[in-house]
Amino acid sequence: MITGGLFFSSYSSSLLLAVFLLFCRVGSCLMVIPGFGSNRIPTRVRLFVALSVSLALSPLLAPGVQALLPDEQLGTVAWFIGTEILTGAFIGFLGRIFLAALETLTTLVSMAIGLSNMPGMPIDGSDSIPPVASLFTVTATAMVFITNQHWEILRGLVASYEAIPPGQPLAAVTGLEQFAEQMGRTFVLALRICSPFIVYTVVVNFAIGLINKLTPTIPVYFISMPFVIAGGLYFLYLVIAEAIMIFLDGYFQWLQIG
Repeated sequence: MITGGLFFSSYSSSLLLAVFLLFCRVGSCLMVIPGFGSNRIPTRVRLFVALSVSLALSPLLAPGVQALLPDEQLGTVAWFIGTEILTGAFIGFLGRIFLAALETLTTLVSMAIGLSNMPGMPIDGSDSIPPVASLFTVTATAMVFITNQHWEILRGLVASYEAIPPGQPLAAVTGLEQFAEQMGRTFVLALRICSPFIVYTVVVNFAIGLINKLTPTIPVYFISMPFVIAGGLYFLYLVIAEAIMIFLDGYFQWLQIG
């Protein structure tokens, strides 16, 4: 009887430790990745979401974590906690780059259509960005949930335990290479989204400069600004749906392939 109680107690503590290690990777990822990691979501809500997801995934993943945990010594547990937190944060940052690239290039879009001086409000982060950039980033984040791609985030977290087993540290060189490759891929994707506006601003500014040379006595630049803004807003109305779909397609491919 006493032996059975000791076995049950040992098994329970090992299981609880495995679930906590799951929470370390899942929680650190969800605190950073777009959508779940937004500052608009209270920290306590994100904490409960991460805890719920960890408990939901524990029947699937906890036995594997238990098998890879050699012992329950303080040094071993601290090592596993550190590696799991870093792994989850790294996965979250790889997803966060998509939103950062989109925010950077859509700020350029605001400049291209003459709306960069319009004050904006901080929505996803702590710094205010132009309203056009906020429109793109908030719409893209909302569409991630509307199209149910947030479930793919959880599937990717489950698959990460095969690619990076618990307790295995991230290789610095490999991590930097993957981070740099992700940066290049996401900024190319954001450039594809914003390229029509870059062409628009080049053509419009070339035309305005040519007209200004032909009529130097007329302040063409100040007269043309309302027309540039109106044309940019109409152009935004035409392409924003396709631009968001291109972003979602690139983000979905990353979630599936990794």
